[in-house]
Amino acid sequence: MSLELSAERTLPEDGCKGTLLGRVWLDDGPHVVRVERDGLVDLTRKFPLMSELLDLDDPADAARSVQGERLMGLDELLRSTVAADRSPTTPRLLAPVDLQALKAAGVTFVRSMLERVIEEQARGDAARALDIRTRVESLIGGDLRSVEPGSQGALKLKDHLIEQGLWSQYLEVGIGVDAEIFTKAQPMSAVGHGDQVGLHPRSNWNNPEPEVVLAISSKGRIVGATLGNDVNLRDFEGRSALLLSKAKDNNASCSIGPFIRLFDDSYGLDDVRGETVELEVTGKDGFVLRGSSSMSQISRDPLDLAQALCGHTHQYPDGAVLFCGTMFAPTEDRDVKGEGFTHKAGDIVTIRSAGLGALVNDVTTSDKAAPWVFGTTALLRNLSSRNLL
Repeated sequence: MSLELSAERTLPEDGCKGTLLGRVWLDDGPHVVRVERDGLVDLTRKFPLMSELLDLDDPADAARSVQGERLMGLDELLRSTVAADRSPTTPRLLAPVDLQALKAAGVTFVRSMLERVIEEQARGDAARALDIRTRVESLIGGDLRSVEPGSQGALKLKDHLIEQGLWSQYLEVGIGVDAEIFTKAQPMSAVGHGDQVGLHPRSNWNNPEPEVVLAISSKGRIVGATLGNDVNLRDFEGRSALLLSKAKDNNASCSIGPFIRLFDDSYGLDDVRGETVELEVTGKDGFVLRGSSSMSQISRDPLDLAQALCGHTHQYPDGAVLFCGTMFAPTEDRDVKGEGFTHKAGDIVTIRSAGLGALVNDVTTSDKAAPWVFGTTALLRNLSSRNLL
């Protein structure tokens, strides 16, 4: 099964009405581009770094004001991105971020919170999850849906859960005062639309995590949004929360794209709050999994998550992107009854929303995905050699 990408299926429902920014690889290195109906506009001479552009007071206005060179059309670039004979110099779409920190918020939806409790109780054993899920949901599923994190009601519920022997570190960050904010991956390591995503080869219980990703300036201001796949290893994290880095940060395990949609008159934070993120996984074995995650069901508002990330106690001088979490945790059995879903090599994962477009990747293992070799030092040397710094 091979990827087939097109501009029509990649762009948001309103096409190029908004301010869409991306990064592409050409024969001389990475370029920052604006996506227009008649092709990609090169912004690199003015803004060689996406992080620099997003840190301006009005990045959307600044991006629209650049009269850069017209490059290829989006359809041509997408065909090149997934070409079977692609070489290191072949034009391709990149993740739309560069120097930004790659961060994620965990346990921000009730359903995913319950699944994390189940993982912990099952100690990463998928076969035990069904019985535990039934017990946990019968005891606490209904109570959590109306609880505001950090509220007096949440504290009372905490006492109740302790009495039931079901208190968990995941419930602590789900309904407690402090949000879970962790490092998803290193700057420059994200893959983009049309790339492969990687799973640790020893994992046998894992899943995609379709999420809205916020673009945040060094001042802590949300300036835009995109989509992401916070690829997760349920067996690793279920064995111990201290294995979070092993579960989350592997080669090609962080996918972001297709483009950053900057906030302007056509799209803003309220639109992010109303997004529904749809997921489809199609396997070589004919298996199809579909689901959705509505941002209206999030337990912590995007503004609260941004404030938890960046403020007086923690700064990001190159800005950051923040995965907002997902309510989607697949429990549908794929092979063995009671063991739920897990990926297989060759799965095609499509994450889509009306306002942000579609992010499509195929699944492999991290040791077989293209190694990450172009980091921050390589980027700065490349831009310097092109007289862009």
